[in-house]
Amino acid sequence: MENPFKKRLIDLYDQGIKQKLDAIILFGESNIKSLVGYSCDNACLIIDIKEDSYSFYTDSRYDVEAKRLAPWLDVHLMWDETKSESRFFKNFSKQWKRIGFEGSITASRYIVLSTTLKKTKFIDVENDILSLRSVKTPYEIRAIAKAEAMTDKVWSLACEKISYGMTEKEIRKIIRGIMNELGADGEAFPTIVCAGANSAECHHIPDDTVWKKGEPLLVDMGVKLDGYCSDMTRNIPALDDEEYMKIYRIVLKANKAAIKAAKKGMTCKEIDDVARKIISDAGYAKEFCHSLGHGVGIDIHESPTLHPRFQSSLEENMVVTIEPGIYIAGKFGVRIEDLIVITSKGSRRLSHSSK
Repeated sequence: MENPFKKRLIDLYDQGIKQKLDAIILFGESNIKSLVGYSCDNACLIIDIKEDSYSFYTDSRYDVEAKRLAPWLDVHLMWDETKSESRFFKNFSKQWKRIGFEGSITASRYIVLSTTLKKTKFIDVENDILSLRSVKTPYEIRAIAKAEAMTDKVWSLACEKISYGMTEKEIRKIIRGIMNELGADGEAFPTIVCAGANSAECHHIPDDTVWKKGEPLLVDMGVKLDGYCSDMTRNIPALDDEEYMKIYRIVLKANKAAIKAAKKGMTCKEIDDVARKIISDAGYAKEFCHSLGHGVGIDIHESPTLHPRFQSSLEENMVVTIEPGIYIAGKFGVRIEDLIVITSKGSRRLSHSSK
């Protein structure tokens, strides 16, 4: 059996050669999983470019699992009663002069590496990895689509169970319960439930606010399934509130227009501009206070970011959210979010819940 992400691993290896690196050392759980198909909360992947090899290191809690779930891995123990990271890496102090690493590692770990490998130059390759991760494999697209289909089902069942008079926390509890019943690994992120004026807070933390009749409800949620995330935001509109419905229609128009326009070769700024212009022309530029969307995969927020400052281009098989919003402080907010995959001809929507 081969590593399902072998091409991505080879691409990173080739980038290491171009940067004249002797090795690449990775500790990030998501980054490692995206390259070899398995990781855990105490792992190290070493891509030894000089020796033309890669090895997965962990501790005794995970070595049996790693060998079972990823038989293509060359698994070793780095941490036990007699070993430490500094002692382990000291063995390579003479042969590695340029090492690629993740700039996001903890300061304490960087100190261990830099003091152990004193004559080594460290090159941050984090963005290289994130860029590779942004283009999903067919396996990943299927996994994300499956997770999003479950999210559609969660929302459908939740709408049958929630009602006015419930608190945000009670509604969140119902949604989490349905996720568990359907077999999700868990939440992709803490479910956001916003009743009434709380919907004007982009990432409101659910509290004891009661959802009252005639008020809107905004729910942003996603499941984690087979290691991959989903993401979707839906609203139960305040149909009798003319101002609210005006805003809702503007946001829906921006959402649909951006999905229709999305295609490979388009820059992150260009796709953001499609939705932002509609909202700005309607007079609510300042009330759209976040980027249009972001990549989704092993992590809920991945590259690319659909933002006015980003000029990187969309590529085929990227999976991104489209989530324009307008937030009127003290009154209400509307955000409508779908998950799409960029295709050879445009985009394909993975979210199918009614808007």
